[in-house]
Order: sequence, then structure tokens, then C-alpha cells
Amino acid sequence: MDRPAAQASSSWGGRHPLVRYDLSQLLKLSGPVVLSRLGIMTMGLTDAVVVGRYSAQELGYHALAWAPVSVVLTMAIGLFTGVQVMTARAIGEGRREATGAVLRRGLSYSVWVGLASMIVLALTGPAFLHAIGLEDDLADGATRALMVFTLSLPVYAVSVTASFWLEGLSKPGPGAWFMWAANLVNLALVLLLAPGTWGLPAMGAVGAAWATTGARVFLTVAMLGYIFLMPEARALGVFTKPERNRAAEAEQRRIGYGAGASNFFEVASFASMNIIAGWMGGLAVAAWAIVLNVAALVFMVPLGLSTGAAVLVGKAYGARDPAAVNRAGAVAFGVTALFGLLVSLAIWPAAELISHGYTRDAATIAMAAPALALACLMFFPDALQVVAAQALRARGDVWLPTYTHLASYIGVMMPLAYWLAIPMGLGLIGITWAVVVASFISCVLLLGRFRMLSRRLL
Repeated sequence: MDRPAAQASSSWGGRHPLVRYDLSQLLKLSGPVVLSRLGIMTMGLTDAVVVGRYSAQELGYHALAWAPVSVVLTMAIGLFTGVQVMTARAIGEGRREATGAVLRRGLSYSVWVGLASMIVLALTGPAFLHAIGLEDDLADGATRALMVFTLSLPVYAVSVTASFWLEGLSKPGPGAWFMWAANLVNLALVLLLAPGTWGLPAMGAVGAAWATTGARVFLTVAMLGYIFLMPEARALGVFTKPERNRAAEAEQRRIGYGAGASNFFEVASFASMNIIAGWMGGLAVAAWAIVLNVAALVFMVPLGLSTGAAVLVGKAYGARDPAAVNRAGAVAFGVTALFGLLVSLAIWPAAELISHGYTRDAATIAMAAPALALACLMFFPDALQVVAAQALRARGDVWLPTYTHLASYIGVMMPLAYWLAIPMGLGLIGITWAVVVASFISCVLLLGRFRMLSRRLL
């Protein structure tokens, strides 16, 4: 949908309809993306619940197998962010036919990245599980599930690329609906394979891993089928072999490298919080798991808003429209800030009640509830920083968000969390304070960078 020419005035009377337009587009784009990201979490939660009800031991296998997979997967997904951004830019430039080339490059990259991830994880994952001090039975059980999980990486990488391309086209709906359909496939398979039904042997964590793999194959086939059957697929260049464009190829990879590195830094730093909690004992690990799970659910909304912001900013950047770039960013930041404030005010008084929903253990609740209440200070800056990072990447500033995440989460959060939790004796509260401080630092730096660039001509 093109912006009406009548709204091109630089006066506030002309800008006000444009703000409303950007707001409606942001919400239209972000809603389905939020549903899609929640679908990803739901698939993992479904597997954990089914396997856990079958066997606590098998749940341990499943959780340990998924841990290294999630780190590799999150980093790999970041590598495909260039598909989303470059597609939106091409639309903004009025070159819809060029988006097919972005997709074809992305699919080629995703196959190679997926295969490389599968091979590296299959070769190093078992050794890692056996080297971190686990009992042999626990490491062996997790390894069996891990090897099945690795098989899903290439097909899932392809589905992510397809989804990002559609999101760049402002068509996020199909990705969300297919993700939830994949959840139904996963539910059916895990109920069939994990506990063993209809005469099949119980497979536990391995069965859940096969269910996830089957669901991801379904998702990939559905996404590619939808794209190939789109009426405008040929006009978008999906079936046309593009001419070699080394500059565009390099830019698409460059955006992916920055996002992939950022994802790795964030995942690694938050994984280190689990280790620090582990040094304080099993009770602290359980309490921190509650805080982190709630934070992850909250994070899905700004993650969706970040996609909407990237598409709007990317289109405006491609059209070489500085005012539209700045306006799209401002609208996205305003909506994100409002969400962060409202969700914090909602969770803060309900922290103890929410903790009761996760466990009946009084000691765990006593530790988790105050930490969750304190974490409400994190939701506002954490939401803004992820949206600002994507908005910066969409306007061509790829590496500053990566350096900011490195400094904030690796350079500040990790040592601060250890110092506050262990030497200072603040325990879980110390870890939470470190996350809050790092989130504010990242937020201020990224918003400041966007504001600085907004004073320059594109």
C-alpha cells in the first residue's frame, strides 16, 4: 500500500495522517509476527510438558539436548535478518521484482548455514554434554535427543528465510498461521511418540525431538508451497535467476552477520546467568528459571514490534526518505515504550501470584517473587533496545547494535551479575539488578545512536 501523495506535506497537518498510517502499519505487521514467535515458544513448551508428564528423567534429557541447539539456532536465525531488511528496502525503492533475488540468495545461505550448523553440532554437541560434569546416563540420554534435533536445523533454516521474506513484503500472516499449524502437527506427533501410544514404544525425549523435526519439515514445505503458489510470485522474481550482484550479496550477508553476532552475545550472556545461579544452588536455578520464562514471554511482543519497525524503516530507507525513516522509528519506539510500561505495571503487583503458577515450593516462590518484581524494571528498556537495534540495522547501521550488545551484556552484565550475586551476597536479586543495568545501558546507547543518525541526511 502506497502512502497517499496528499500526505506529503511537511507541516504537522500533513504529518499527523502519516503518523496514523505508520502506527496502523506497525500494528498490522507486528501482530502476526508476535503470534508466530509465541508459536515457537509454544512448541518447546508442549514438548516439555508432554515429556515431563511421561518421565522427569526424560525431561532432563530433553532440556539438556535443547540447550546447545537453542544457542546455535538463535545465532543462525540472526544470520537471515538480511532477507527481511533487504526485501523491505527493495519495496521502498520501488523494485518489487528484485525481492525474488533476495529470497533466492537467502534460501541458498539458509541451506548452507543449516547444514553447517547440523554438522558442527552433531560433531561437538555430544562431547560438550559429556564435558560439563554431567552423569554419564544424563549425558548419554541428552546426546540421543540432540542428534535428532540436529536433523531439523537445515529445514528450519529454510523456513525462517521464507518467513522473513514474507515479513519484508509486509505479509507476516502466513508465517504465523503455518507456525501454529506446525504446533498442531508437533502436538500430535509428541503425544504419539514420547509416551508411546497406539502400540508404539515410548521414546521420551527422542520422540519429542522427532516430533519437532517432523513439525519443522511440515512448516518448511508449507511456507515454500505458499510462496511458489503466490499469484505475484513470478512478478516478484521468485522464479527468475537473478544477475550476479556482489554488492547486494555482501550487504545481505553483512546485515546477517551483525544480527547473528548480537543474538549470540545475548544468548551466551543470559546462559551465563544460569551458571551463576547454579553456583548458588538448585533453588536459585529454579527461581531464576521462573523469572527468565516470564521475561521471555514478555519479550515476544517487542520482538514482533522490532520486525514491524525494521520493515517500515527499511522501506523508508530504500525510498531515501529521511523524514519517513525518523517517523517510523519514533512511532515504533513510542508503541514499544507504552507496552513496556503497561506490562511492568501489570506484572509487578502480581509477581508472587505468577510465581505460584510455576511451582508450589514455598522456598522457590520466596526467591522468585521479589526477583520477578524487580525484573519489571527491565521490561521497559529491554523492549526498547531490541526495537532500536532492528531499526538501526534497517537503516544500514549494522555493527553498532552488535558492539552495544557486546559491551552491555558481555562486558557489563556478566561480571556485574557475578559480583552482586556472589561476593556482595545479593543472590538472585544481584543477578536481576545486573540484567536491569545492562538493559538500560543498551537502550540508552541504541536510542542515542538512532537520534544521532536522525540529524543526518540519508
